[in-house]
Amino acid sequence: MKKRLNLLEQLQEIDQQVDILKGSQSGLQAELNGISQALDAAREGLATLKTRSVQTETKKGELEACHAAELENIRRSETNMKEIKTNKEYQAVGREIAAARKQVSELEEQVLLKISQLEELSAEVATAEADLSELEQNTELRRSEKQLEIDKVQQDIDSDCKRRETITKDLPANLVKRYNSLREQRRGQALAIAKDGFCQGCNMHLPPQLYNSLFKGDELHACPHCQRVLILKQQPVV
Repeated sequence: MKKRLNLLEQLQEIDQQVDILKGSQSGLQAELNGISQALDAAREGLATLKTRSVQTETKKGELEACHAAELENIRRSETNMKEIKTNKEYQAVGREIAAARKQVSELEEQVLLKISQLEELSAEVATAEADLSELEQNTELRRSEKQLEIDKVQQDIDSDCKRRETITKDLPANLVKRYNSLREQRRGQALAIAKDGFCQGCNMHLPPQLYNSLFKGDELHACPHCQRVLILKQQPVV
């Protein structure tokens, strides 16, 4: 029975180590995913800047077309003024020309603003392209390094799983089933140390008769409170 307890204790140590390794592997995988996401975000950011640049260029073209149309309207109105014979009509056309010139001035300001925005966007695109190029060069290396770390952890997990398989072969199937069930129910800890009359798994006091039975080591005992299999750990004799 002591051999079985020793094997169960080894099994729990292996399983807890595997849990730690899997947690580490999960973190590394998240980092690997983060590397890819950073690259995707950089590409998306560059695409957004280019889209804004195209939209701004289009808007600039529309403003320039309106500007040209207003200048043409002014030219025609000024030509028509030569043929106007009444003062009333002359004043009306004059007001139209004044309004058109005001519109031309406003359009010119808007065009200049779009030109300024295009220059800023052009600089941002150039910076984003340079950053993306550097990121693309570094990403593959970082991915490879991170994948090597993940693979190394997986090798350790596989090695521990082989050790676990060897141990479980030396234990009765029903005991392994009980152990696995307890691990699921008790957050990965199927065994608990019994020390100084207490279960270290749930910190509850053990019945004296049960605690004394642990010294015999002739059968497995479970904590009546948390149901974990108890392993006796005595204070060393000084």
